[in-house]
Amino acid sequence: MRFWSMIRVSVVALLALIVAGAFSPSQAQTGSVRLEFVKAGWFVGGSAGSGTLSYQGRTYGLNIGGLSAGFTFGASKTTLVGTARNLRNASDITGTYTAIGAGATVAGGARVIELRNGKGVVLSLRGSSMGLSFDLDLSGMEITFR
Repeated sequence: MRFWSMIRVSVVALLALIVAGAFSPSQAQTGSVRLEFVKAGWFVGGSAGSGTLSYQGRTYGLNIGGLSAGFTFGASKTTLVGTARNLRNASDITGTYTAIGAGATVAGGARVIELRNGKGVVLSLRGSSMGLSFDLDLSGMEITFR
């Protein structure tokens, strides 16, 4: 009889943990992102701009900056929109993002990129660039709150 009581208590405790985990507010969420920045360079490039994060009914202003090393040539203005996945709170969007990417922009070309920061947030972005640039680099983009 004691054995079955322990089994019953264990099953109830396990179910309670599963239910608590399923409704935990710490689960990762998704937000929407809009970024606008200018990128220019000759072998070493830089970028600067701004954007917004819409997350859980609020909009947060963002600053964007960064350097890239590798083959970079030209200048372009880029507008990207997409999602920010794996957010547990709005501040998770801040940090340095990296991507290994190869792309070209010629007079209004399309861009698609996926970036990840150290907190596990993944930006899946698409958009267009205006200008003339070619790049094959490992880019680092820093996002901070305005």
